[in-house]
Amino acid sequence: MQLVAVDIGGTHARFALAEVETGRVVSLGEAVTLKTADHASFQLAWEEYGRHVGTPLPKATAIAVAGPVGGEIIKFTNNPWIIRPAMIPEKLGADDYIVVNDFAAVAHAVAQAGPVHFQHLTGPDEALPETGTISVVGPGTGLGVAQLWRDGGRYRVQPTEGGHIDYAPLDAIEDAILARLRKRHRRVSAERVVAGPGIVDIYETLAGIEGHPFTPREDKELWTLGASGEDSLAAAAVDRFCLSLGSVAGDLALAHGASALVMAGGLGLRIKDTLLRSGFADRFRAKGRFEGLMAAMPVKLITHPQPGLFGAAAAFAQAHHI
Repeated sequence: MQLVAVDIGGTHARFALAEVETGRVVSLGEAVTLKTADHASFQLAWEEYGRHVGTPLPKATAIAVAGPVGGEIIKFTNNPWIIRPAMIPEKLGADDYIVVNDFAAVAHAVAQAGPVHFQHLTGPDEALPETGTISVVGPGTGLGVAQLWRDGGRYRVQPTEGGHIDYAPLDAIEDAILARLRKRHRRVSAERVVAGPGIVDIYETLAGIEGHPFTPREDKELWTLGASGEDSLAAAAVDRFCLSLGSVAGDLALAHGASALVMAGGLGLRIKDTLLRSGFADRFRAKGRFEGLMAAMPVKLITHPQPGLFGAAAAFAQAHHI
């Protein structure tokens, strides 16, 4: 069965044709990326994609959205689109559809992607287990967290709000990061530190500790400067981010009772080389009496080029038992 897979974020909407069979994704076509700002509604973007394809679109769709799902109306934080799921058959001509959270889609991608789409980060260099729980953690604009439960050929995805657990500092530098954030937030969640924008507060905290004057910078600029090594303070901030990410990822895996963890998200891909060189692995394992348990847990990075689209199609296949 063929369907249109869609992955909608604040800035871009991605479309691709997918083929599914017996609950799994058979193929995913070339992705087409449209800017949400260039289209007044999702329906108009859908129609533009149809013109790009040049043939009638399938009457089925799987849509991953960056935000909560399940209500009568889906709104987006960073674009003016509104989706009313009940109107999808009328507006898009898709009689069969599913709408899922974007990070739930990523967890579906983890469940169905082949070994070629995973890179080893730490722990035993072995395949992801076929039974038990796999934690899926994705630092990006926010911190996505999901649980993937496997039982042989079957699996289930549980979206969570695990990115909003309390941030737990482990040393004096992280105490200082927490103190800085607490001036603005009554409660400081892990997402405030180990998501993309968190690099700003880490950078400015380190500047204060070093007594260095600094020019306020956007998070994207700091990631570029830090990853390249062009700015030593930004590079130190990226290293500190990796330490904190290891701690948070380990906490989540321990809380989930996981037997493996998969890192996802565009930021994870961007800093994968830094992750491998950093103290991420040491922090992931550093769980006191459970250090041996954590050391035996494979930790991987999903490298699929379009996990949102692939995962949306996988979610459709599972939901419709196609």
